[in-house]
Amino acid sequence: MKSNKKLFKVTFLSQGKTLELYARHVASSALWGFTEVGDIVFDQQEAMVIDPTEERLREEFGNTRVLHLPIQCIVRVEEVQKREPLVIRDAASGEKVVTPFPMVPPLRKP
Repeated sequence: MKSNKKLFKVTFLSQGKTLELYARHVASSALWGFTEVGDIVFDQQEAMVIDPTEERLREEFGNTRVLHLPIQCIVRVEEVQKREPLVIRDAASGEKVVTPFPMVPPLRKP
């Protein structure tokens, strides 16, 4: 069965990064100068961490009922048909910020 609920991709600036989230609700907030983003959608795969970017965003926004974003922080709101992988980018360079997997630190020279 196909869902008739709208899906929005919201791109916004936060702490020097450009973040993307998917949500079912985007509207003007009752708080003046803010946009309300609610019913945030994450991938339903709970068993394994497949996408470290998605996991990082889920940790930050997973318990958020409604996110009130200042309008000057919003880069773009798109109504989309399906979810794509989420991206976190450096706001200045536009390069993807990749969450590295745990690695062994380099050996120090004595």
